[in-house]
Amino acid sequence: MGAQIVWFRRDLRVQDHPALVAAATAGEVLPVFIVDPAFVGAGTARAAALRTALAALSTATKGALVVREGAPEQVLRELVDEAAADAVHISGESTPGGRRRDARVEQALDVPLVATGTPYAVSPGRVRKADGSPFRVFTPFSRAWLAHGWRAPAELPDAVRWLRGIEGEPLPAVPETEAELSWAAEDTALERWAAFLDGPIDDYDEHRDRPDLDGTSRLSIALKLGTVHPRTLLADLDRTAPRRSKAAQRSLKRFQAEIAWREFYADVLWHHPRSAWRDFGDQLRGMAYDEPGEGFEAWCEGRTGFPFVDAGMRQLRSQGWMHNRVRMVTASFLTKDLHVWWVHGARFFQEQLADGDLASNSHGWQWTAGTGTDAAPYFRVFNPVVQGQRYDPDGEYVRRWVPELRHIAGAAVHEPWKVADGYAHGYPERILDHAAERQEALDRLAAVKA
Repeated sequence: MGAQIVWFRRDLRVQDHPALVAAATAGEVLPVFIVDPAFVGAGTARAAALRTALAALSTATKGALVVREGAPEQVLRELVDEAAADAVHISGESTPGGRRRDARVEQALDVPLVATGTPYAVSPGRVRKADGSPFRVFTPFSRAWLAHGWRAPAELPDAVRWLRGIEGEPLPAVPETEAELSWAAEDTALERWAAFLDGPIDDYDEHRDRPDLDGTSRLSIALKLGTVHPRTLLADLDRTAPRRSKAAQRSLKRFQAEIAWREFYADVLWHHPRSAWRDFGDQLRGMAYDEPGEGFEAWCEGRTGFPFVDAGMRQLRSQGWMHNRVRMVTASFLTKDLHVWWVHGARFFQEQLADGDLASNSHGWQWTAGTGTDAAPYFRVFNPVVQGQRYDPDGEYVRRWVPELRHIAGAAVHEPWKVADGYAHGYPERILDHAAERQEALDRLAAVKA
C-alpha cells in the first residue's frame, strides 16, 4: 500500500482516533493540518488554543506533522502528488460548512476521501425515532442515544509509520493571550480528565453551577479541538462507576448527560443546518427586537452595571471561556433585558470562545432565547442579581473578574448600589432597570402571542 494522508481537523489527537487507525493499518501515514484562509481572523483565544493543540500533535507524530495554509482542495491535491498517497483519511464532518468543504475536496481529489468516525460518540444523524424522523426534544433523544450506545475507544497500532520528508510551514503565530489554554493539548487534557475523574467529579452534580468553584472538567476546549474524544470520557465513566457511592454515581450520570446535550445539538444541526444562525422554531416569529447599540457594546465589554453579568463577559474576553451558568445569564440579559436577537450574541461568543462549537453555541443561545429545541419559555427571564447571589454566594467570582468591586465583601458585591462606597473605584452604574425590561420582554411576548 502507498502512503496514507490523515487530514486532521476537529480531531487533533492520536489516541482514540478511528481515521488514524484506518490509515496506519493501510500504510505509512502523513499527518496534515491545513490552515484554512477562512480561519484567519478568528478570535485570539481560539487561535492560541489551536496552536497549542497543534504543537502537541506535532510532538505526538514525532515531528511528522505537515502544516500548510490554503484552500484544502488545492493543498491536498499537492500533498497527494508529493507523497504519492493512495487515500486521504478524515473524521467525518457534521457542520454545514464542513460538509460543503468535504464535498468540494472529494470532487477535487483523484484518490478516495475516506471518512472514519466523527467527533462524537454517536455520529450525528444516526439516532432517530422509530419512524425514522429526527428528535426535536432532548430527553427522548438522550434515552435513544443511551440505548444506541457507542463503540469502545479505537486503539492505535503499536508502531505507526510516520512519513517524513514532506515540507510544511511553521505553526501559525498568534498574539499573546491570558486565555487558559493548558488543557488544549491532548496530553494535558487527558491529565486534567484523570485528575477530575479522581475525585472532583464526585461533587459535579452539586458544584457544576458554581462559577466561583473549580467544579467542572473544563474540557470543552479539548472537545472542540478534538484533543480528547467524548467516547474516551464515556468509557472512563463506565469503568469507574461501579466503585463510586450512589451520590457520586449521580454526578457521573449528570456529566454523561452534558455529553449527551453536546451530541443532541450536533444532531439537530445535522438535520437542520439553517438553525446555526436562524431560529430553530417559529414560536417567536414576529418578535420585535432592538438593533445592537450602546447597550450591546456595554454588554460585550462587561460594563452593564450588573456584577454577575460583567464578571462573565470579562472572563470571556480574558480567558476565551465562560462558565456555563454564566453563559445562560449573560445570554438572558442580552435577549430579555436588552431585547437583542440571540444571533448577535452567539456570533460574539463564537468569535471570543476558545471552545466555540457551532452547534452547542448557537443552540445553547436559542435555549435561553426561547427559539430552540427544549427552549426555556420566553417568559423565563434570569434575574442577574438573584443568579449571582444564588450561584456566587460569597461574591468570589465577581471579585475575581471585576476589580472595581474588590473592596466590597461577601454577597453585597452583587448589589453595589446598596453599598455606601460601592462606586468608589469606578464601577459603572446600571445601564437599565431589570424589572422594567423584564416587563417589556413579557409585553413583546404578549404581542407575538396576540
